[in-house]
Amino acid sequence: MENSRKAIIIMFVLGMSAFGYSQYAAASQIGVEITESDLVEKTDLGSAYNVELKFENPSLLMLTAGETDFFVIADGQTIGEGQLEPFTLPALGNKEVKGTFQTSTEINSENTPVVKISGVSKYDVFFTTIDVPFVFYPTEEQAREFIHQE
Repeated sequence: MENSRKAIIIMFVLGMSAFGYSQYAAASQIGVEITESDLVEKTDLGSAYNVELKFENPSLLMLTAGETDFFVIADGQTIGEGQLEPFTLPALGNKEVKGTFQTSTEINSENTPVVKISGVSKYDVFFTTIDVPFVFYPTEEQAREFIHQE
């Protein structure tokens, strides 16, 4: 009887571990897209933007994120950084999140550069926090609108 209890406990722990890992792997595949970018101010030191990104959660876990820092990289050079408000991402759902973005470098390119938005969101899950990196490559049109290149 005691051996069967141990076996059940071991199977339960292994099952929960497999489920936890599969959900972590799914959460690592969170999708990101730009839904809005508005120029707020332009100075000699750079430009300030209000931004809205849409996150899509493919996992079965509801994820609560604190403030999320992100970086905008154009042609391999960091051109600015931003911060998103804390948010809760529903299981198998999506959420539009507002934030700010500040450039520190002008883009000197006649063509729209290759833009990459990357960051790390810290999600509170059960009794732990997991860091989930995200990388988003906007289309050329989205990149042009996002960095308001004329």
